[in-house]
Amino acid sequence: MGTERHESTQVSTQPNLAQRLGLPTAIAVVIGSVIGSGIFLVPQKIAFTLGDAGWILAVWIFGGLLSLAGALTNAEIAGMIPAAGGQYVYFREIYGDFPAFLYGWTTFSVYQTGSIAAIAVAFGKYLGFFFPGLERMELNLGLFVLPEFGVKLAAISAILFVMTVNYFGVQFGGFVQRLFTALKVLAIAGIVFVCFAFGNRAGDLYTPFFGHFQGNSLLSAFGIALVSVLWAYDGWNSVTYLAGEVKDAQRNIPIALVAGTVSVIVIYVLANLAYMFVLPIASVAHSRLVAADAVSRIFGSNGAALIAIAVMISTFGTVNATSMTTARVYFAMAKDRLFFRGIARVHPKYNTPHISLVVQGIWASILTLTGTYDQLFTYVIFASWLFYALGTFGIFVLRKKRPDAPRPYRTVGYPLVPLAFVIVAVWFVCNTVITDPRDSLFGLGLVLLGVPAYVHWKRVGSR
Repeated sequence: MGTERHESTQVSTQPNLAQRLGLPTAIAVVIGSVIGSGIFLVPQKIAFTLGDAGWILAVWIFGGLLSLAGALTNAEIAGMIPAAGGQYVYFREIYGDFPAFLYGWTTFSVYQTGSIAAIAVAFGKYLGFFFPGLERMELNLGLFVLPEFGVKLAAISAILFVMTVNYFGVQFGGFVQRLFTALKVLAIAGIVFVCFAFGNRAGDLYTPFFGHFQGNSLLSAFGIALVSVLWAYDGWNSVTYLAGEVKDAQRNIPIALVAGTVSVIVIYVLANLAYMFVLPIASVAHSRLVAADAVSRIFGSNGAALIAIAVMISTFGTVNATSMTTARVYFAMAKDRLFFRGIARVHPKYNTPHISLVVQGIWASILTLTGTYDQLFTYVIFASWLFYALGTFGIFVLRKKRPDAPRPYRTVGYPLVPLAFVIVAVWFVCNTVITDPRDSLFGLGLVLLGVPAYVHWKRVGSR
């Protein structure tokens, strides 16, 4: 009944999204959405927190397996409901309009648009390595001074460029995604190869492997490190937003989720092994840019330039993947008359949600200019994991509500795999609230701002 009710709101004369993306593009979206700047920055925090090579590798593998558990679970749901909008549509089918709207509201207002802004600014900062004037440039309007205006201008240019690319067809956007995902994987593979082939072995190679931690101190440190790891793995579910445009989505989306997540785990573990091969763990722990320091050991000052190029490729690809995928969430909300109605339009020639892409690009650019994206993103990170927990728990709801529904893919290890993910996700949310109550309260407030918005669009949509 729920599906029929929502489908009835569509305008029959409107063109539809076209299924033009194949499995390679879907896998590229998963890898490209996850691998941004994290693998170049996060290893320092984790090495500083854990200090032992064995525990460092363990937390990366554990975080990867946890993400894989989420991917395996979402694969079953995606196979059942292969519709544009992904997680939003799942929430609507499982829990109803209100939780689905809050998810979409958070995604649009802060979470994904803030992520686009933050990653684009990282792109701009590394571009500043080659054009130092970008970071020194500021916009002075008398009472109002905007620092690092050049960096922000470069970030906005990247956001608007990928918006334009995806406006002119999902195939064009898919091609760009495959290209930049291939380039970033090759760049990281090059770093790994160079470290092992030409680097001098660190004096304390991988030692201590399992050292000084005991009992609760290990659990506490592991939990702190896991927060950073999970941030580095974030984005594995983005391909579900594109389900309405992937060929044979019931088969290809589950394969892409699993294959993409496993690929990221392998890439991350190899990168960390490479860093610790040429740098003592203590050096990794105190390195501001660990990848640059590792490669600089081999190529000197030229190493920093090579890493800057690698990070620019990686972050640009992630901006494209995030922009391309999440625009489909707001499109699905608008189709349900729970968002600005014009966002539900599909371009008659390019078969893209062009209005949704433009609105997303403009809002992400505004967040970039205001400089609030990073803090806002921090506020709602706990809420994103609350939604992850609810989304994964949905498999239990669907197994009960729709036991006979076709399931092209069934979650491996059910019910233990989704249950493990839900438990850790709930722990993550609770731990964040306890350790950072102020930011969590602000984040909850941002999510709850969606309540009056929901009441408004529900009233408008019923007319």
